[in-house]
Order: sequence, then C-alpha cells, then structure tokens
Amino acid sequence: MAQYYMLHKPRGLLTAKRDARRETVMSCFPEALRETLHPVGRLDKDTAGLLLFTDDGMLDVRLLRPEQHVEKEYEYRAFGHLHDDAMRQLETGVLLLAGQPLSLPARAQLLAHTNIGESAPYLPERFREKYLKNPSRPVTLGRLWITEGRKHQVKLMIKAVGGHVFYLKRLAIGPVRLDEMLRPGEYRPLTAEELAALMPPATNGGGTAGA
Repeated sequence: MAQYYMLHKPRGLLTAKRDARRETVMSCFPEALRETLHPVGRLDKDTAGLLLFTDDGMLDVRLLRPEQHVEKEYEYRAFGHLHDDAMRQLETGVLLLAGQPLSLPARAQLLAHTNIGESAPYLPERFREKYLKNPSRPVTLGRLWITEGRKHQVKLMIKAVGGHVFYLKRLAIGPVRLDEMLRPGEYRPLTAEELAALMPPATNGGGTAGA
C-alpha cells in the first residue's frame, strides 16, 4: 500500500533523496522511511513549509505536471515597500528572466507593511546581525498563489516588482494545507480526507499517487 506524508520542512535542508555534502530533508525521517519515500517536487534550501513525500510516482505526475495547474500557496517577507500595483503586476504576469515567457497569472495578497526590526525572527541567521543594523528598513508581508514550478519562481516574481524575498514558506499544495501543529522538522501521514482531496476520483484509494 502506498504511503503519503507531509513534512514541515525547516530552513537549511536540501530537498533531495541524498547528497554527498549537505544534509537533506530525508534526515527528518527514520531510516526505514528514508529508503522508501521521496520528496514530491522541491523547496529551496532556505525555504520552509509544506513538502509532501510518497513512494508512489503517480502523485508526482498528478501534482508536478504544468498542465495540471495545481495551485501552491506561499507566504513571504521581502525587503521593500510593495503596493497594490505590484500585486496587480504579479496577478497578470511578470518577466522572471530575460528570454523566458512571463509568469502565468497568479493570485497575490498584500498582508502588511512592517520593518526589519519586527521581522527579526524571520531573517536568515547568517545575515541577521547585518540586517538588524538598519531595523527601520521597510518590509512587505504577503501571500502568493502560483500554478507553475519554475526554479526560484516566487523569489523572482517578487524581485520583478521591486522586492527581495528573505523569508519564504509554502502553506499549501492544492487542497492540502500545512498542519501548523507540526513544528519544523516534524512529519505525519496524510489523512484519508487529505488524500481524497488531493487525488482525482479515478485513483482515490488505489494507492497510485504522489506529490
């Protein structure tokens, strides 16, 4: 029977099955699960939040193929004072890299304007002391929903409208939301309800899915 888990990925771990030099997300699981599970998709090393694991390759197909348009929800903190016009740009599409097509239409929500001093717990550890020398520097807190999965996509989208992401957390993949009862590094199996919502009716209960 196929296995499906969610992990609250902490910052600092590489999303990979194994790596010769760096610690991976598999270190969060006991040895027996490390051998059978694989991460569905990826999160950057410095990104936290929801990451799914399975031993069922069909879940990868269901969630990762662009034509499936599975929406992913992210919360970010970025240097800069972004406004509603930036949110509208994100929703219509922005240029990520020269020579590439615009990003697909997204949903964007501006949550708050704050500053570095109030964002201290979210700053990257290696730069925290440096950034805190300017505690009044403006920071924007927002959420972004995307259906693509290009490399560094959220960071590049925010950069395109004048911000610089220093904290990023994935909150949901399609209908499955991160269980906030899980602390960073903790995992649990998906519930029957979560799996049913995630999988198309033809494969529900059939043990042929993944993320």
